[in-house]
Parts: sequence; C-alpha cells; structure tokens
Amino acid sequence: MAANKNLQYTLRYFDRIGVAEGSKLLLSAANVEWTEEHPEWPLEKPNQPFGRMPVLIEKHSNDKDFVICESGNIERYLARAYGFIPSDIRQAALQEQLRDQASDMFAAFISQLVAKSEEDRKENFAKFDGLLDKLVEVQTKQINANGNIGHMFGDRLSYADIVTYAFYKIIVVGMVKRQANIVNIVKPKLTPQLIKLITTVEANPLLASYTARGDSLAAIVTKPTSARL
Repeated sequence: MAANKNLQYTLRYFDRIGVAEGSKLLLSAANVEWTEEHPEWPLEKPNQPFGRMPVLIEKHSNDKDFVICESGNIERYLARAYGFIPSDIRQAALQEQLRDQASDMFAAFISQLVAKSEEDRKENFAKFDGLLDKLVEVQTKQINANGNIGHMFGDRLSYADIVTYAFYKIIVVGMVKRQANIVNIVKPKLTPQLIKLITTVEANPLLASYTARGDSLAAIVTKPTSARL
C-alpha cells in the first residue's frame, strides 16, 4: 500500500497507556493527522467491530471509512502503509516475531496480576520473569547484530524499534499503578543496548510530539535503580 499523508485517522482506546501504544507511536512517526477517541465503556462496547479496542478508523474523503481492530493488526497495517516494515516477507517476519513475543510477555504479566491465589501469582510471576530474561537476551542479541546503534534493524526507525519501545513503556509506565514495584523488577534486567534503543526511539524527531507527553520512559530507565522490593 502506498502511503497517503492526506489520510486522517481516529484511534479508539481507553485513556491510558496500554496495547494501543504501538499504534499511537506509528501514527506519530508517520506524520499523519490523527486523533484519539475514548468511548464510554462498556456503553460503547457493542458499537465496536468485535466489541474490543483498540479500533482504527481511516477516513477517506471519497470512499467509505476503513475500520480495523486488534492492536497487532492495526500496527502491521500502519507499519506497511508508511514504510516502517520491509516489503521483503522474510525481513518483515524477523521484525514481526519480536512484536509477537512482546505480546506473549504482556499476557504473562497480566496473568500474575489476576491470579486467584498467592501460589498461582508466584508461579505466574516466575513464568513472566523467566520469559522477560529470554526476551531481553534475544532483543540485545539483535541490537548487537545491528552494530548497537540504537536500532534493531538498519539505521532508521523501524517497526521492531517502535514495538520494543512500546512494550517497555506499557509495562514500566502503564502498569505501575497495578504493580507498584514493576520498575524495580524490569530495570535491572535491561541491558545497556536496550536502554540505548529506548533513548534513541524516544528522541527521534518523528516521535517527539507524542513521547513528550506524560512520563518519559527513557528518564525512568536511565535513572539509578532503588533496591528491589
């Protein structure tokens, strides 16, 4: 799909940092006109395509609006539309697998929050902790393979960069109200390579207008860590 900078978008999601973060970053990086819409929930639930959010509405002047949902689907659509993911299917798959692994990690994180017993919580947390170690290992290996220049692939902002940044922002910034010690859990695991990627992404001029809102992930991960709780 050829990028069209004249299109306008509306992204429906809750007024918080969550699974729509990657889509927000991609819309900002694409330098297109977009707005956020926060439907009253659950009142507006039946009006969404699958009763879920996020939902992306691509507004066309002459055609019917194009509406899609599911966070990963929205991200991939935008990444392809605006050139943040390679057209080569193998190169694209290398980036997309990093996003899918981060999605699995988020599901593991949520499972320990909603566990019904302390025993289940500890077991689910151990799974999350182990998966996070592996994810950091794989991400760091890829950054090193790319020369440790603050990017996962190549020398410019990519889908993999954006979704990696989004994952840590969701966990470290978005989830702190639900798990107060999450910063002290995640920060010690982050390698210098990942911290460099996070700071590089956040400082990218394409994203400045969006990443300047709210708490800075880069500031959090570069600040000295207090004792683990």
